[in-house]
Order: sequence, then C-alpha cells, then structure tokens
Amino acid sequence: MEVEPVEPQSLKKLSFKSLKRALDLFSPIHGHLAPPDAESKKIRTSHKVSVEYGGIKSTANQPPHQVSSATQDPGPSNTLALPGPGDSKDSQKGGPQNALVVGPTMPSTTPNDTGFQSKSTAVVSASGSSERNLSTSALMERMPSKWPRPVWHAPWKNYRVISGHLGWVRSVAVDPSNTWFCTGSADRTIKIWDLASGVLKLTLTGHIEQVRGLAVSNRHTYMFSAGDDKQVKCWDLEQNKVIRSYHGHLSGVYCLALHPTIDVLLTGGRDSVCRVWDIRSKMQIHALSGHDNTVCSVFTRPTDPQVVTGSHDTTIKMWDLRYGKTMSTLTNHKKSVRAMAQHPKEQAFASASADNIKKFNLPKGEFLHNMLSQQKTIINAMAVNEEGVMVTGGDNGSMWFWDWKSGHNFQQSQTIVQPGIQVWLLLDD
Repeated sequence: MEVEPVEPQSLKKLSFKSLKRALDLFSPIHGHLAPPDAESKKIRTSHKVSVEYGGIKSTANQPPHQVSSATQDPGPSNTLALPGPGDSKDSQKGGPQNALVVGPTMPSTTPNDTGFQSKSTAVVSASGSSERNLSTSALMERMPSKWPRPVWHAPWKNYRVISGHLGWVRSVAVDPSNTWFCTGSADRTIKIWDLASGVLKLTLTGHIEQVRGLAVSNRHTYMFSAGDDKQVKCWDLEQNKVIRSYHGHLSGVYCLALHPTIDVLLTGGRDSVCRVWDIRSKMQIHALSGHDNTVCSVFTRPTDPQVVTGSHDTTIKMWDLRYGKTMSTLTNHKKSVRAMAQHPKEQAFASASADNIKKFNLPKGEFLHNMLSQQKTIINAMAVNEEGVMVTGGDNGSMWFWDWKSGHNFQQSQTIVQPGIQVWLLLDD
C-alpha cells in the first residue's frame, strides 16, 4: 500500500501560520472590532434613512432628489456597517449611526422619475457607543407579552367514590335539574344515582353490549343511550322502559348528542357516519358522511354550525344541518379526536387528542391556541364549566384541570386503585 506524499510547505507559508497564531494569542486588540472598510462605508452612506431606535425605513418611495446616485447600483448590498473613528462625523452630518443593513426587500412596483423600478433596502438603526454589542436582541425593542395571565382557580378534591358497576364506566350524563345522574358501563347496564347522597336509585337493562353514550333531554322526560350493539334507545323515565329504538347504524355507536332547541338526536359510530334522527318519528333525517374513520365525539349548538363531529381520522368537521353537508374541515390534530367540549358561555370549543388539546373559535373554527402542557395519554373525556375550568380524563387514570383562558394546567390528580368501578364526584373548594 503506497503512502501518498505530503505536499511540502514553504518556509514563507509556515512563517505566516506562526505569525497568525501568535497574533491571535498575544495581540492587545484581540476581540476588538475590525477597522472600517472605506468601500463598505461608501455603500453605507449612500442609503439615506432616518435614524429611529428600533424603527425600519425604506428608501424606495422617497423623491429622486433625496436619493444618492449610489442607490442606482444594480443590487443592494447586505453589508454590516461596523463602527469606526469616522462614525461621529457621520452622526453630526445627519447620517445613520451604527446602521445594520438587514437585506433587500421586495422590488417596488412604483417607477421613479428616472424610469426604472427601484429596490429598497431595509435598515435597522441602533444608537449607542461604538463598543455596544451589535446583536439582534440589542437592536430590537422588547415587546410585552400578549398571552393572558392564568386565572386563579380553587383546588378541586375528590369527596366521594361510588362503586357499583361490574365493568368500565364508559359514559356519564347529568340531569338538567342537577338532582341525579346516570352512568353507562361495559356491564351492559345503565345506573341512575342520586347526586347529593350517591345512593343507587335505579338500574336499567336492555343493551346487549357496553353502553358508550348517554344523554338526558331538558325538554322531555327522556333519556337516550347508545352502545356497541348498534342500538340507540329512548327511555321514558316516567315508566322506566324503552319506548323507541333508532335503527340504521351498521356498527357500534360511540357517541350521541341532543340538539338544544329542536327534537333532533345525533349519533356517531364506527361506520364513520353521524346520523341525524327525528326523536318522535324515529326517522333518519340525514346521514352526515365524510369522515374516513370512527366518529367518536359530537356536540350540537343552536346556530350554524349546528353539528360538530370529531373522528379517529384526526379531523373535525362542521356540518350544515339544513342540507346535511360539510361546512368546513379542521385538520389541526395529528391523532384521533376522541373528545370535544363546548364552552357554555363563549363561542369556542376545545378538542382533545393524544398529541395535544386545542382550542377553536366558533362559528368559523379558527384555531386559537394549544394548551400549555401535554397530558401525554389518550384523552377519552373532557368538560368545561362556566367558571373557565376545563377537566380532561386520560386512559392512564390521570385527570388534569386547566384554566380555559390561558391554557395553564393548574392541577393534576391520579386515580386510586380500588375494588370495583368508581365514579368520582369532584368538589370545588
């Protein structure tokens, strides 16, 4: 194996290397700014700009008699104007002091008197002595933060654990009168509990698979349930029995919601369709198709968009209930949107996914912001109250409390393993 010969270096080259190394080590001006270059100084002074602290001015729209002949150069130079001994004279003449040429902007579309389109150069001016550090942070004026301050909320604590179900609790709904609540479970039963005492009042059977969705009407004495058995049932709470069934889903039903002003029921399931039902006639009004995967969350509102659905295809769709068509599709999430919550007072809603919790404006669905922390789990349930407290529950047993306005996570709790299946009732201190 032949070794390539090393090119011999001349004595002159070695001497220059040694001199440079010695200069870097022992020079008294080490670290000082280099002396100004005459050519760069000429280019710098050719740009007539007004000196403003933190301001940006352009020479594109100035009259021709105020622009130096040097500006007719084919292109502006991205030159860093370094301070030197001549800078004080420039400042006395009204020229820029310690001007930092940032770069060319877009060519101006307004021709000047000479008949050509001039190019403008953005210049950031800085005041101070020649020893001042010319960093970007020193030149920019610090702007105050516009992010809202978190609102203080009282800590929440668990004051009762209710056991009774023999399987996972998959759905919860509270009576509008705030006297009782119902739970649906993987043990195929629906249990009704007294809210004040936590005593079991009633157990309803009828589903042959786990109950995934519950809703209580504020207009009638009806309760609606949906499950993995493809069935959607209407319960008469005066007779405690099923009075109507809504048939049409081709697979399990994962979510349901009641329209706040009209007698309409919405259900979504694994067949990727959100179906709109007339409560009284049991007729299907619309089949809102467009999702590519399971529809696992839905909520309704009295004005357009009256229906909003979230799906495992990572999208959120807003629907026109009159025509049964999509108004808009939100693609901000990267994971399945398993839970959504509408604010009771504001025109906004939040959606939860494994990647993040996001907040959107209504009715157009503009993205507002993410929550400031990540729960790092699959979020299956969320709710918001009128005081601006949002709570999210994950499948790892974690429950996080958020400030709605700022997105700050102010409390975290972890479930305590106990025998049976628990329903937590939370009390705000």
